[in-house]
Amino acid sequence: MKLFSGRRYYSLDCYLKETFGKKLYKLSLNGGMTCPNRDGKISTGGCIFCSEGGSGEFAAPCTDISQQIDYAKSLVQDKFSGEQYIAYFQAYTNTYAPAEYLRNLFLPVIQREDIAVLSIATRPDCLEDDKIQLISELAGIKPVWVELGLQTMHEKTAEFINRGYPLDCYETAVHNLKQAGAKVITHIILGLPFESREDMLETARYVGNFTDGIKIQLLHVLKHTRLAELYQNGLFETLGEQEYISLVCDVISVLPQNVVVHRLTGDGDKHLLISPKWSGDKRRVLNLINHELKAKNIYQGIFIDKNFHV
Repeated sequence: MKLFSGRRYYSLDCYLKETFGKKLYKLSLNGGMTCPNRDGKISTGGCIFCSEGGSGEFAAPCTDISQQIDYAKSLVQDKFSGEQYIAYFQAYTNTYAPAEYLRNLFLPVIQREDIAVLSIATRPDCLEDDKIQLISELAGIKPVWVELGLQTMHEKTAEFINRGYPLDCYETAVHNLKQAGAKVITHIILGLPFESREDMLETARYVGNFTDGIKIQLLHVLKHTRLAELYQNGLFETLGEQEYISLVCDVISVLPQNVVVHRLTGDGDKHLLISPKWSGDKRRVLNLINHELKAKNIYQGIFIDKNFHV
């Protein structure tokens, strides 16, 4: 069994210390792009859960990338004394632009001495051949992570949330990215409307066959989204705290031991959060997850089906 430095799962912190010999802090950046699911190429509404900021509420407010990096560094200077960071292009779809624009955006960043990793959040359907080639070139300079918002493997749910691409598009993107030398991090959401516990675990098992890392996210209902309208009309309920904690532990148990767990939950913008309110205290939720893992003796890659009885 793989040992995770005393932890019950292969955490990002553990991976960074193994790979770089130190902790790295992530700087959230905005590359100035939108999304084909917003500008009319695919749709105009975006995914039904996505906020107006396109998951980039924590990105720096200025447009110049060097200024963004300096600003983001200033925000963490009291809690991080390291000299290198992860440059995380987070807002919207960060390969939704011509390859030359992306080259001029990413190359100066990855060449900076204070940047150890370039991390790019995007969609699988925005990774054409010229962009894969660019990622290959960048990966020859420093590590490149590409984050893909899969959310679910189930096509019915994907259609409901207006994801805008089929499952095989994700598989093709993962293959091409790995051929290019990038690490793939896949986002999944627990608590999507009408999905069962087994549906969510099936997504986790599926993703474990493809990805290098995973981000587990609780479904947040945010103001000014289509999801908020559905929630306020009583069409679905969000997960309870204990229900989510148990689900996260189950997901960890079905993941292969080489998959890096980049996130166990997320904290949406508290000014926009409608439900679940308990998720606002992220530290408490993480502590409860780790307590549950220990109490139930759960380790990554070792699954005990609670529904099975001898």
